[in-house]
Order: sequence, then structure tokens, then C-alpha cells
Amino acid sequence: MSKPFILYGWHLSFYAGKVRCYLRYKHIPFIDQDVSLYTLAVPIKRHTGAAVMPVVRTPEGQWLQDSSVIIDQLEARFPARPVIPQSPVQRFASTLLEVWGDEWWIPIAMHTRWSYPENFALFERDAGRALLPGFPRFLQNMAVGFVASKLRGYVPRVGIRPEQFAMMESWTRIMLDHLDAHFARHRFLFGDRPTLGDFGVVGTMYGHLGRDPWPKRELVDPRKNLRAWIDRMAAPPDGEAAASLVADDEIPATLTPVFNSVSREFLPMIEAVVLELQRLAPTVPQGTPLPRGGNDITFPMGNGRFSRAALIFAAWKVQRLLDVFKAMSAGDQAKVRAWAATAGVERVLDLQIPRLRHVGLQVALEKPIAVIGS
Repeated sequence: MSKPFILYGWHLSFYAGKVRCYLRYKHIPFIDQDVSLYTLAVPIKRHTGAAVMPVVRTPEGQWLQDSSVIIDQLEARFPARPVIPQSPVQRFASTLLEVWGDEWWIPIAMHTRWSYPENFALFERDAGRALLPGFPRFLQNMAVGFVASKLRGYVPRVGIRPEQFAMMESWTRIMLDHLDAHFARHRFLFGDRPTLGDFGVVGTMYGHLGRDPWPKRELVDPRKNLRAWIDRMAAPPDGEAAASLVADDEIPATLTPVFNSVSREFLPMIEAVVLELQRLAPTVPQGTPLPRGGNDITFPMGNGRFSRAALIFAAWKVQRLLDVFKAMSAGDQAKVRAWAATAGVERVLDLQIPRLRHVGLQVALEKPIAVIGS
């Protein structure tokens, strides 16, 4: 029997939830390994360049980092039970929702965790046991306090600011209502089996909204169809691998409010991130990682305007989306562009992003960018 894969990631972790659900759905043998302070600071950092989770170690000893890279690698290695739609419009739309899930929901997940003190007991218990297994509780709590202070210090950068709390919560309740209505009609985003988009969106639901006490009670549990989808993603029944997506490459009408939000809110955020990337790029030598965050950007959220630091990593995620489009035949590209125009997201196809490569938690330019006027 071959060695299993090892997933290093807490159940508390946003992106570890995404990867855990994927591994379970694919029936890939793996060990679900909590991440200790030593593992995080020594082997993970040595092999990936960052103290980060989730990380997957393959049976051959390769260390894979970043949830999208992990899924790319494993999808090629395990083609059974595919999560990438074969038809072009669903493939593109599913990848777009993966990026939306990965990048748009970060402030919502962090706000619902860190702005409500009742969530801390669960974080303290789980993170303490993971960080210092077998150590006295007071030392575990000290380690958790250090990690929590680091995370809390990060929240203003992603927009967790008191004047924006009401806006975030109003938006979240409305969007969860839309998702709940969709899952009343469809078992997954694009039909009766999960796709890449489901795994992107479940990241924030698995470890944060669906597990932390406050959002679980106030936001998720009252929405029974949403709750059932999260549970299906966490423990997928075997029969769903043979199930079908919506026929004829159609996008369910129940996802229209989601793509309206992508068009009106998410894409302005991405466009602002790309502008900030274009500002920063000429100032950074080739190969040197770009700053993780740039200046503040402002874009629509619900009936208001939301402000946060421009997180440059999001541009690399969108670059991956555009690579999916560029790899299609001319005929399939035409189908995607026609759908994107009706969904209001066509402008994402024409974004000009300097070519980036993934470097740990950051990105670097593949080619130098000339300074205008030099």
C-alpha cells in the first residue's frame, strides 16, 4: 500500500477547509495532520518559504502550498471524480467563483471570527492543542495568544474596521440568503456534483462561518439549505461523483444574484488591485517579491463603499482565471465571452495583468516592467 498524502492544516483555517473538502471528495488517501508550532516554523517554512497552512506533502516528499496549486496538482494526478467542468462556460464560471470565494470573502470570514469574543474559546482550544500538543494548558494559551495577536493585527488591513461592520454584516446576510435559495434548487453550485467553484466558496464556510459559534448560530444554521450544502461538502456521499452538472453548459438562474455581486462589487475590487499592482511593479526588481499589500482601495459593497488594503496576491489568482480562458479554443472563448457579457463580467477577460509567479504568500514579476518615461 502506498504512503498517504499528508494535509497540514487546522479545522479553523480558511483555505485548509477548502483543501480538506477536496481531498475527501476525490477519495485521495490522506492524513489530516494538525500543525504544531515546530511544524509551522521549521519544515513547512523550509520547504515552502513561508510559515503557512494548508500544505500538502505528497508520498514522494513534495510539499505543495496554496490551495489552488494543490488542487491543480492533484486534479492532474487523480483524474477520477473531476471537479473542473468540461464545458467552457461552466469551467470559466466555476473558476471565477473559486477566485471570488478565495479573495472576496476574506474580510467576512475574519470579521465574523475576530469581532465576536465568544468565538475565541473554540479558537483557543483547537489552536492550543495543535500548536503545543501535550504541553500544559497555560503554555498552549500563551502560544495561542501570540498567534491571535498577529492575526488581530492583520484585520484592519483587510477592512475589518468598526465603521464597516454593519455594511459587511448586511451584505453577508443578503448573499447567504441568495446562496440558501440556490441550494434549495441545486445540490451544488452548478448541479448535482461539486466543481472548483464549490471548493472555493466552502473555504470561508467550513472553518469560519459554519463552525465559529457566532456566525454558525446567527448566519448559517438558520439557512437550512446552505447548512446542508456545507455538510455535503465536508462529508460528500459516494454517489455524487457520477451525478451531472446542469445540462447544455447552462449557468443556473439562481446564481444570477451571485454573478451580479461579482460584477458590481468583486470586479471593481480586482480592477483596483490591478491598478495598484501596475503602480508598484516598476519599482520592484525582477524576481523580488512584491509587497503583500499596497495602498487602500475602495469599491462597492451592498449600498456602501468598502475600504481595505490592496492585496496583490489576488491579481495572481485572476491571472490563473485568465489562463483558463486563454487555453480554450477560439469557439469556446466566444461562448465564454458571450455568457460573460450577459452576466456583466466580460471586462475581467480584458484585464492587463503583468505576468506574475507565486512565491510563498507573495507574488513576483516574471519580467521587469519599464518605468514610463525612463
